Amino acid sequence: MNIETRLAHSGSRRDPATGAVTVPVYNSATYRHPALGQSTGYDYSRSKNPTRQALEDAIADAEDGARGLAFSSGLAAIDNVIRLLKPNDRIIVTEDLYGGTYRLFQQVYSVYGIQAVYVDTSDIAAVEEALKDSAVKMIFIENPTNPMLKVADIKAISAAASAKGVLTVVDNTFLSPCLQNPLSLGADVVLHSATKYLGGHNDVVAGVLVTKDAELGEKLAFFQNAVGSVLGPNDAWLVLRGMKTLHLRVKQQEQNALEIAKFLEQHPLVTKVNYPGLKTHSGHTLLKSQAKGFGAMVSFEVKDPSLVPSVLERVKVFLFAESLGGVESLITFPAVQTHADIEPEIRERLGVSDRLLRISVGVENVEDLINDLAQALQGGIDG
Repeated sequence: MNIETRLAHSGSRRDPATGAVTVPVYNSATYRHPALGQSTGYDYSRSKNPTRQALEDAIADAEDGARGLAFSSGLAAIDNVIRLLKPNDRIIVTEDLYGGTYRLFQQVYSVYGIQAVYVDTSDIAAVEEALKDSAVKMIFIENPTNPMLKVADIKAISAAASAKGVLTVVDNTFLSPCLQNPLSLGADVVLHSATKYLGGHNDVVAGVLVTKDAELGEKLAFFQNAVGSVLGPNDAWLVLRGMKTLHLRVKQQEQNALEIAKFLEQHPLVTKVNYPGLKTHSGHTLLKSQAKGFGAMVSFEVKDPSLVPSVLERVKVFLFAESLGGVESLITFPAVQTHADIEPEIRERLGVSDRLLRISVGVENVEDLINDLAQALQGGIDG
């Protein structure tokens, strides 16, 4: 069955007693046992909740995986999978990644002896070199990266990692299961900040993991229950609601993003556009070979840092706000927002400069979006 149909029916047919088309929100912390030694399958909602279970099953199905798990945030999902590592283990990590993920590795896990080794994962030779270290037990890839939109060869990296007994984890937040399925490319775990495209309406904070095999899923489910960073039933319902229209939103957002990227590429005040849907992008051909589309995230550099506050102040349709993936278009200044926890010299080396802006393209009329960016940039010309 095609993913569009599966997504539209996310959470359906879960209540045979009433035939409810939408899974109910089970706001119950605990469940009555039929008798001593018997269970309905639900005992305590930290361990298992029917609404959360519906979401976990739906995301596993969407990613063609064996087990899905839902958490209180995307970072909580990352935290769960990193618990597979032990002190003195090393993890290869995409070098230009979300600042919150960087903070987790640098300021939390380093204390426990887990070392992150930052590598340009768009460079397969660099990844293979890093994999020569026997202390490496996992590789963590953002694809495309945030905010530089670099593209990694997931199939080649997963094969190289598997040959070394190293787990491959892919953050698929930017493309969603509609456009990219890392497990089918050889990855062991795929994760999402479900706050973003899966939820899609900027009204819920959540994270999900999906494993390729059931055994690994059981290990992660143990951590989920033991640590307790689970997603509540109301939030699980909101993500399920969002997933039903995911394919429609992503299609419109991607169409809009390509038109906006083309516009920005020709603008006299824009010096660089990062969007893999452009044929000029270095990762265009690779992403086209391993995904069904290019997503709706765009970053671009303006000629002078002084243009940044002007653009952020002048936009009227775009919202100056963090996050991404919702129906509303957002514009972000990564150096002082999403990537502020990365040291300035590292940000600059990676291209996260004081001239870089990132946009999450929504479902609005594309002419309205382009006109908004045009008038916002016009301030730099007039000024």
